[in-house]
Amino acid sequence: MASIVRDGEWIYGMQLPVQTLTRTLVDPWEDDASVADLVTVARHAEATGHSFVGVCDHVAVPDDDYAARMSTTWYDTVATLGFLAAHTTAVRLLSVVYVAAYRHPLQTAKAFGTLDHLSGGRAILGVGAGHVKGEFDALGIDYHQRGAILDEVLDAVRGAFDAPYVSFDGERFAYDRVGVGPAPVSGDLPVWVGGMGAASWRRAGRIGDGYIPMANPLTQYPEIIDTIRASAQEFGRDEAGFDIGYMPGWAYLTGPAPDDLPPTAIVGADALASDIRSAREAGANVMHVRVRGRTLPEYLDQLDAFAEEVVPLVDS
Repeated sequence: MASIVRDGEWIYGMQLPVQTLTRTLVDPWEDDASVADLVTVARHAEATGHSFVGVCDHVAVPDDDYAARMSTTWYDTVATLGFLAAHTTAVRLLSVVYVAAYRHPLQTAKAFGTLDHLSGGRAILGVGAGHVKGEFDALGIDYHQRGAILDEVLDAVRGAFDAPYVSFDGERFAYDRVGVGPAPVSGDLPVWVGGMGAASWRRAGRIGDGYIPMANPLTQYPEIIDTIRASAQEFGRDEAGFDIGYMPGWAYLTGPAPDDLPPTAIVGADALASDIRSAREAGANVMHVRVRGRTLPEYLDQLDAFAEEVVPLVDS
């Protein structure tokens, strides 16, 4: 496995703001934010100990309720991560999540192999099955087969760097003796699988190195971890050392909380640290942190507060 977290430790990271303007996620300052602001956040995340920053993936949002809720602004995943690689030095670069069924597996292998090579081994291929039917329709891909397509893509990508020339013979994709260098720095890409349900947990155990949560409740984690481990064992994999993600609620850590926080928001360092400690006890070792800030400086202050106040409480 190409897992990232060392045994007994935990890491944290974040999905970046600005790169998507989903109306349910966006803070007011993001609507007018610049590319320089995005770089500022990525660098600040790196400076405050975040192990990864994440960029989402949508190609073409249909003109329906999805566009109203999600907006049509979604930066290209690999282009954005490659750009940020040039503006950072150590933080890992996560696709969260890449709808791999939208692309031929050789394209995915080429893109993320190159990203990993250029960034000095910092890429994490986070994948999911996708959920917007109209987007699949626009791209000419069978929405109802998205899980099966993703499975085949992952099989192909996993084997793409096994030798200078590789072959693959699947139901949807087939090729004979092709090379897709540059290879990842370590020879393999860390793969984290995202999703809310059992199919994604089984997929993570079968072929992934980690699991990306979709705000799953902590009460679900015994089932999540048991399913991942059972799947790993079924396919002859070592389930030890797996990167298990947990996504705490939206957090506000400095001063009086804004009135517009969601009702499930976590207010204060003590409350967030307690939630993360509970997640650690449940078996999670990767925290996908979400903070709110009404301005860019306030957002950066939240990242500071997490590193300076929450992390020591979790580790104490």
